[in-house]
Amino acid sequence: METQELKVKSYITKYNNEKKALISILQDIQEEYNYLPQEALEIVSGTLGIPLIDIIGVATFYRAFSLEPRGKHIITVCTGTACHIRGGPKILDAFEKKLNIEAGNTTEDSQFTLETVACLGCCAIGPVVVVDSNYHAQTTIREVDPILKKYRKRERE
Repeated sequence: METQELKVKSYITKYNNEKKALISILQDIQEEYNYLPQEALEIVSGTLGIPLIDIIGVATFYRAFSLEPRGKHIITVCTGTACHIRGGPKILDAFEKKLNIEAGNTTEDSQFTLETVACLGCCAIGPVVVVDSNYHAQTTIREVDPILKKYRKRERE
């Protein structure tokens, strides 16, 4: 068996090969690879006896899962009403220009994936940018560079 197959099967075994643990298994795979590789989903399907189309249905239903490779750092810009009114679109535009990608894409060096979300539920502190689960409240355009530098610096350390 190759390494990926062993790793995926270890996640399945961790949950006693139970079909009801599908989401937990997918979360472990996502954490390991930063997305859900097709081969890993096929292993899950074959091992648990769940049709691949059903697994893909679960993976595409939940926004936390990605079927495409993602960057090491996930940047999420809130575009909900409160954040929109306070400059969210301009902040998103600044990230797109600095990273040279549009929302929904990953930088060529696979360091950053830029996403948007309709609401993060923290309207009082908007506009909000989340990077790797770290919330940046009342973000301004001037903070885009320092935010990116902070995460690029972590890469060099």
